[in-house]
Amino acid sequence: VQLQASGGGLVQAGGSLRLSCAASGRTFASSAMGWFRQAPGKEREFVATISWNADRTFYTDSVKGRFNISRDNAKNTLYLQMNSLKPEDTAIYYCAAGGLPLLTARNYYSWGRGTQVTVSS
Repeated sequence: VQLQASGGGLVQAGGSLRLSCAASGRTFASSAMGWFRQAPGKEREFVATISWNADRTFYTDSVKGRFNISRDNAKNTLYLQMNSLKPEDTAIYYCAAGGLPLLTARNYYSWGRGTQVTVSS
């Protein structure tokens, strides 16, 4: 599956953005999907993941209650709704496809090009 993230941009602290990840290929609907991010000078970190049928979701503690991951298998699209954004959310956000909704990057076999999210204070 090929992935392309979009929807990033510049937003003030407290604002919202919705990221999308468009997938091509037949395996999207059977794949767990995840969002990761990488800030300048830092390692890539897990943000959120969702099972193939959306019955399980997991979030890193720093985004719980603010971010929501969802998917539309009919549209081959993954979403990340980000609310109450903070400057520390600034990063390049990547979507990824994997076998299970796990928190580790090595579980994911396909990665899209990232989209930049910048939150100003």
